[in-house]
Amino acid sequence: MNQYDVIIAGGGPAGSTVATLLAQRSYRVLLLEMNQHPRFHIGESMMPKIGPIMQRLGIDWGDGNLKKSGADFIDEQSGKTLCFPLLGEFKTYQIERSEFDHKLFINAEKYGAETHQQERVQDVDFALERVVVTTDKNNYRCRYFIDATGRSAFMGRKQSVIKRLHEFGRFALYQYLQLATSTSSDSLFATGNVKILLIDIGWIWVIPLAGQKLSLGLVVKDTPSKGLSNQQLFNHYVQASPYLAGLLVGSRSLFDTQAEADFSYLNQHRYGLRYACCGDAGGFLDPIFSSGFFFAVKSAELIADRLHWGFSHGKEADPELHVEDNKVYDIGFQTIYLLVQRFYQSDLIKNLVFEADRHERIKKEITAILAGDLWQPDNRFQQGLLHGRLGKSLKNKF
Repeated sequence: MNQYDVIIAGGGPAGSTVATLLAQRSYRVLLLEMNQHPRFHIGESMMPKIGPIMQRLGIDWGDGNLKKSGADFIDEQSGKTLCFPLLGEFKTYQIERSEFDHKLFINAEKYGAETHQQERVQDVDFALERVVVTTDKNNYRCRYFIDATGRSAFMGRKQSVIKRLHEFGRFALYQYLQLATSTSSDSLFATGNVKILLIDIGWIWVIPLAGQKLSLGLVVKDTPSKGLSNQQLFNHYVQASPYLAGLLVGSRSLFDTQAEADFSYLNQHRYGLRYACCGDAGGFLDPIFSSGFFFAVKSAELIADRLHWGFSHGKEADPELHVEDNKVYDIGFQTIYLLVQRFYQSDLIKNLVFEADRHERIKKEITAILAGDLWQPDNRFQQGLLHGRLGKSLKNKF
């Protein structure tokens, strides 16, 4: 039976990150991807605080990608707009995920991880002294198993510990488009800003990509009673948008409208005897604040560093190995959770976001969160989220 130090299920950003960081420390790592790279994935808008992790991975993430200068919130009914500029130490980008995820996967191989594609994990058996992983092609033995299977959430579903978070977006409809050159498109690509268009049933994302491409998506919270098909619903809100009316003139769709459901959930048991879950396998939130990729690579970094410590100290079999890092992760996850919850269930956007220009401190603190700077003890806006009424009630879910 083939033996490894670590076997990782899932070759997306989380899996490739943890594989690279462990392979850099000379562990024998097997990275298993059930599909074949490059494969399509939404979630293109990045946070600046991803930058330090890309540096550790040896990745030039600006290569071939469009620089992102900030996030623009637009209420098309009232005409109000507000930009949160991302002007900190680290640059950030809009990423075409099929190409970038592939780059991360190849990078893990470059640093010494063994990589298999089109191989699916079917079962994992844990014991005090070892782990046995069964795939559709082979059996393997290792010292530690990492679940990076994304929204398949292998361990969470195996243990029936996935908790749906129903108060956010219910599903998303999206397309990629090739834009024509125009004043509107030139302005969009000049800044690279993500646009969040607020509408009555949810919101629309507008993400510019290199090569005059556009990721365009509709996240639906409340379905209208009209009985429209998904395509009709998408077309209705795209065509009703004053901003998109000018931007999409002369554009062409690169594929048919796609749908994804069940955006938000929490894995209530993200670590245990000889295993840990990172990225979407640990939980996923509505993408309004672009946190998915960030949590994928950040959780992978935390797990890789802690597991290295565990191996070095003979503690890798401790079921509580990741307890302290999980507390760190929870602070970030809860912050974004509460921000998304306020977005959907209160007048946060109208009463705070669009008034933030009047309050320099609040705008600065919201911008820090949008940048992924989620562990500042002096961010009073964040502390208000975490320790307010909603924050206290949320602790029961974690």
